[in-house]
Amino acid sequence: MEYLLNHHKGLKLIKIPEKANVTVLQPESMPVRETLSNMLDLALHNARFIAQLRKKNPSRIAIVIPDETQPVPLEALLSNIIQQLFHALPSITPPAVTIILGNGLQPPPNREMIDRILSSSMIRSCNIVAHVAHGARMKDFGITRRGTPVRINAAFGEADFKMVIGLIEPHQYFGFTGGAKEAVIGCGSADSIRHNHRLIQEEPAHRWHLGGHPMRKDLDEAGRMIGIDFAINVVLNTDKQVVRILAGEPEVVLEQGAETCAAVYGLELGKKFDIILASCAGYPKDISAYQAQKSFSLVSHAVKEGGKILLLVAFRKGFSEDVYFDYVCPFAEPEAVMKDFTNFGYTMGARKADLFGGMLVNYKASDFDDLDSEIMRHCHLRAADPSTIMEEWVDDFKGTPQVGVIPHAATTYFINSDDQ
Repeated sequence: MEYLLNHHKGLKLIKIPEKANVTVLQPESMPVRETLSNMLDLALHNARFIAQLRKKNPSRIAIVIPDETQPVPLEALLSNIIQQLFHALPSITPPAVTIILGNGLQPPPNREMIDRILSSSMIRSCNIVAHVAHGARMKDFGITRRGTPVRINAAFGEADFKMVIGLIEPHQYFGFTGGAKEAVIGCGSADSIRHNHRLIQEEPAHRWHLGGHPMRKDLDEAGRMIGIDFAINVVLNTDKQVVRILAGEPEVVLEQGAETCAAVYGLELGKKFDIILASCAGYPKDISAYQAQKSFSLVSHAVKEGGKILLLVAFRKGFSEDVYFDYVCPFAEPEAVMKDFTNFGYTMGARKADLFGGMLVNYKASDFDDLDSEIMRHCHLRAADPSTIMEEWVDDFKGTPQVGVIPHAATTYFINSDDQ
């Protein structure tokens, strides 16, 4: 049996021996019924965007956008939005509009990356800022009830009208992305982001339910403290096409968009599998270990404990940050990483190492990627030809293995009795 799965910007053919019983776990195919322009115009009209702008009559406007790991059609969205801004507020000039690339704790994008994301001359005439969590000037908005300091990039925090553009998709911690996340996490200070993410250790987070996530509740509270005026969120289908655009108050937008997202990506899971073959769905979801771990987390809910997971990743950005590689390399096995993590102190790289460690302890995992096999070995990951691995795993299985193929591992989530 042969299966074509996305790998970076191409396809990879993988063979699975006939001995296996294979089930393809595919999200719902949702068609595009309107043009992007029509969807955006309707969403802005229903949310009374122009009326809100004119009522507030701002002199400084800030718009946060996601980094390149989120396949949002930013050029088309921003061009339309900025045109409407200038039409509604004739006194506003491009330098009064700041566009902030909200990349959280990730390294700030270089000029080449910014050019890829924002190439329109009209957009480039605005003030463009790449967020730096460790060095940007911040504005302090206080502390949430869960103790998170709300410190946000001043380019956003000091604006008179604050907007976020984002993507709603399943997330291992927050239930779903979107809403205030691009501002609170994308433009937050390092201590703000780390404190919010520490909440995953203090309280259980219930998957796929917005109301049950302590991190999500904390994030939404921070968003209210910042005073985000307007959110524009999109939901994509499995072909990365926009199927819905929502606009308005961040939490309302998130709740409505999460319903659509759940209809697209949520799958009822009747059984768990012995072996999982999965793709992150290609670029940009497979460009780093940071992104790949999210896919590992999602697909782990579909495999039996002690089962096997083969994930296709590209790792074109390696491990995203040096702290991951530097932290994990001295340990001979993932169990040692997990044991040490509680004493190390929370950092994103170390947390990713801990999460990977949990996967490697509970499941036999392997990756197909472009990194040197020796580098992978130091990180307790195995890199090999996927067809060879599948043949090995299936042939070694006693009886008929149940194999699940997940073409969109970065966004597919599984609903079973534990999630109800």
